[in-house]
Amino acid sequence: MGWGPWGRKKADQAPEPDPVTLIVLRQLAERLDARSGSPWRVQGDRVHGPGRTAIMVTHEHEGTEGHVDLLVVLDTDRPEATSIPDCVSGFGATREEKLTRAVEMWVSTSGAALLEMLEQRGWHGSRFAPQDPTGFPGWHAVQGGVVGWGVGPEHERAMRWAADQDLLPLVAPALRAEGLPRDELVGVKLFFGSLKGNERAEVRVNGQECPAASAALLAADWPRPAEGGSYARTYAILVHPA
Repeated sequence: MGWGPWGRKKADQAPEPDPVTLIVLRQLAERLDARSGSPWRVQGDRVHGPGRTAIMVTHEHEGTEGHVDLLVVLDTDRPEATSIPDCVSGFGATREEKLTRAVEMWVSTSGAALLEMLEQRGWHGSRFAPQDPTGFPGWHAVQGGVVGWGVGPEHERAMRWAADQDLLPLVAPALRAEGLPRDELVGVKLFFGSLKGNERAEVRVNGQECPAASAALLAADWPRPAEGGSYARTYAILVHPA
């Protein structure tokens, strides 16, 4: 991934975003601003938050109309060491509805973890000390909320299960065995669920899937409704080791 965009003197010198990107940026800024104690504003091709924090839409992957690729940069002066790539997909009747849902899910999970790490107020998510058995062993970590979706009368079961579980200890052995990509600011996305017997689980670390952790999540005893479907998503940031 190149770091050219962060080398510009001013964000407003960047090219005007395309209409779809602008929809996502505006919705991100609006929702983060509403949740945060600090302002979030669209400036050029990115959303700027407190300090040198910024978010860009990156178009890293080909996806559906509701797929959104994002890059969170905690320090725009040190983008390579402080950037966390992520992606999310939304659903709806129109493309704008899909993008809106994608942003809502991201802000409630990844965005909540980001805000809790920045503000440390206990409002947006959970914080874990390195020795906390419900966190990631040996690391300071934060976890955002859990969102769910699906079809049928049991569509919330995966979300309710995830909200009651300690998910970081579940995937930590596999992530540690494979090796974390760096010694600070590691983003961990957890997504799982089933639809009519088709099961799926995915754990991504700074945007890259970890097959062993995904297999560990797939093997967990989360509910698989016999009819319809139920999915859940959450996100954690491993801030730094003890």
